Amino acid sequence: MAKPNRKDATRPVELLAIAAGLALFLGLVVFMATRELVLALIFTGVTFIIALVILAMLVLAIRPSGDEKLDIDEQDRSGH
Repeated sequence: MAKPNRKDATRPVELLAIAAGLALFLGLVVFMATRELVLALIFTGVTFIIALVILAMLVLAIRPSGDEKLDIDEQDRSGH
């Protein structure tokens, strides 16, 4: 089985970083507006989960390119 290239291997880390960035931003905004640390932490956690689910759904909705289709066909033929 072929190893994924660097771009494919780092994609999950990129999605986690984007979700974490959005969550931290919203958590900071909530904390600055309310001065309630517990409320800010709750909003940060909920935002992280929601952002991660939305980003994952968007990634699944992307159609594969021509090279990816060839790779998928090649893997199907080899039985992996």
